[in-house]
Amino acid sequence: MTNTPSNGVANKRAYVVAIAVILFFWQVAAWFLPSFLMPDVHVAVIRLWQELGSGEFYQGLGNSMGRLGAGYGAALLAGVVLGLVGGTLNAVRSPLKAAIIILQSIPSIAWVPLFLILMGFGNMPIIVVVAVGAFFPTALSVMNATESVEKVHIAAARVMGASRLQMLKRIYFPAVTPELITGAQLAFGNAWRALISAEMIVGFSAGLGKSLAYSGEIADMTGVMTNILVIAVLAAIIDQVILERIKYRLLRYQYL
Repeated sequence: MTNTPSNGVANKRAYVVAIAVILFFWQVAAWFLPSFLMPDVHVAVIRLWQELGSGEFYQGLGNSMGRLGAGYGAALLAGVVLGLVGGTLNAVRSPLKAAIIILQSIPSIAWVPLFLILMGFGNMPIIVVVAVGAFFPTALSVMNATESVEKVHIAAARVMGASRLQMLKRIYFPAVTPELITGAQLAFGNAWRALISAEMIVGFSAGLGKSLAYSGEIADMTGVMTNILVIAVLAAIIDQVILERIKYRLLRYQYL
């Protein structure tokens, strides 16, 4: 079925409904549990409003977005390159795909101790963990899409004397773009979870994950729920507003 802008509007409405349902069950839980275990929704919203007026909140948000952008961007670039290489070179296709499938089964957070030992405390281990989380679904999506390119198109391009670079640009890349966009959205979910988890463990400077971990350490449940709310809403905004808009622009022909 062809996607249309109305589908995008329906998706956004679905997100709004989902958030409303989650908040409702949160409030129901708050009615039955002590306030120090589960704060009311409005209490967390008030805390969030106060946080929005503090510079510390924006410092942590900026740090997290910078790490996400660096790791996610590097993963997309590396995933596209390796996916195209693996999809077009028969000699490395099978072992490379097997390696990706094996490695992507390892939770991103499991890499944190290794990268901490190799790189020390700082932004770099968090960025690399984010990149690892986003790389594998991107590379696998591109590789699968490259393998499915029509053989007749490849043969026609070769007959016309197209170079390998021209074939990548004119044949393979347009064909893999839809799968790349889908893989990029899936990769974002992995990258986001990896970011928050890594920040909770490393936590050397301000960030969304560190703020959540600190609230838990001091048993500030209002802070915990406020941070969870911020993390969830930000993820929905990035996915449904930014990534969906990019998807629509790149795949506009599918919406006609």
